[in-house]
Amino acid sequence: MLTLYLTRHGETVWNTQKRMQGWCDSELTENGIDNALSLGSRLKGIHFDAIYTSPSRRTVSTANLIKGVRDIPIIPEEHLKEINMGDWEGQTFSVLEEKYPEEFYAFWHTPHLYKSIDGESFDEFKKRVLKAFHSIQEKYCDGNVLVVTHSIVIKTLLASFKDYPLEKLWEPPYIKDTSLSIVEIDGGEVNIVLEGDISHRQIEE
Repeated sequence: MLTLYLTRHGETVWNTQKRMQGWCDSELTENGIDNALSLGSRLKGIHFDAIYTSPSRRTVSTANLIKGVRDIPIIPEEHLKEINMGDWEGQTFSVLEEKYPEEFYAFWHTPHLYKSIDGESFDEFKKRVLKAFHSIQEKYCDGNVLVVTHSIVIKTLLASFKDYPLEKLWEPPYIKDTSLSIVEIDGGEVNIVLEGDISHRQIEE
């Protein structure tokens, strides 16, 4: 049986400023670093065969904080990058809501109706995220693999495991920074053991 441990990167500066990040990047905050270290402590007793990470700086930094001094290979995977939001990246939510009210509403409330202006559609995004999952599954039929990625990547994977249509992408729970989801895969059977858990975090909202 393969067990996937899915987590989002630690809180970043742009997260605190409510800016869209996508393929762009910003540094982890002290809170984000602390939460990543706390998750590392929570997972210290688990033997990981590998850590797969989006190549974004915020995810690679989080992966290294979780890994600590352990000798675990960290494997960058392009298909685990966050959804590409084009010119939206770096802009605040409030500015985007004012400039693109219909598109912004669709992104967060009716994703099946969202049409990207110059980034990825949710369908394009899902195809490449599932490529990353299948690549991991082909290499590891059993063992434990940690995946450090982004919120929409995790929501897309979990929705796919549940066989949810795109319109249910944002069903709770929200994927907070360093939240932990655990998925067991045994042949064709998928069991979601844990979803969006943050019990390790030292500072709660």
